Amino acid sequence: MKPEKLIYMANQIATFFESKKEAEGIEGVAAHISDFWEPRMRDQLSEIIAAGGQGLKPLVLKAAPQIRKPVEID
Repeated sequence: MKPEKLIYMANQIATFFESKKEAEGIEGVAAHISDFWEPRMRDQLSEIIAAGGQGLKPLVLKAAPQIRKPVEID
């Protein structure tokens, strides 16, 4: 998926949760991405964040440590 599309989608989720208290918003963003994004999308988001997270809303960046990492199967 193009990085721009992934950033757009993550920011849409953050926009929804911005009306909540910060802790609830962080938890909501992390839970939504963890539960509904496929592993490749979460990996790609992690790479975007590791590269500085340019274009991502602050709520996405704050939620990043709580987003489940995909499990590698050997």
